[in-house]
Amino acid sequence: MVGLYEIRLRGRFDDARSARFAEFTDTLHVEETILRGEVLDQAELHGVLQQLQDLGFDLLEVRPAAARR
Repeated sequence: MVGLYEIRLRGRFDDARSARFAEFTDTLHVEETILRGEVLDQAELHGVLQQLQDLGFDLLEVRPAAARR
């Protein structure tokens, strides 16, 4: 399950939260954040999702992402 993923969340990251997920790029929108990054396996993906839940974010979507050219 190695690959690039996009994780869409309700809410916005501040600088401290962005630093905690430095391996992901983040795109901020009015009411949501989209994280984009590579995960090595399913366990890592679940770990990232657990961290986000622990921070109180509502998960909107998780999907494999096509590599940007």
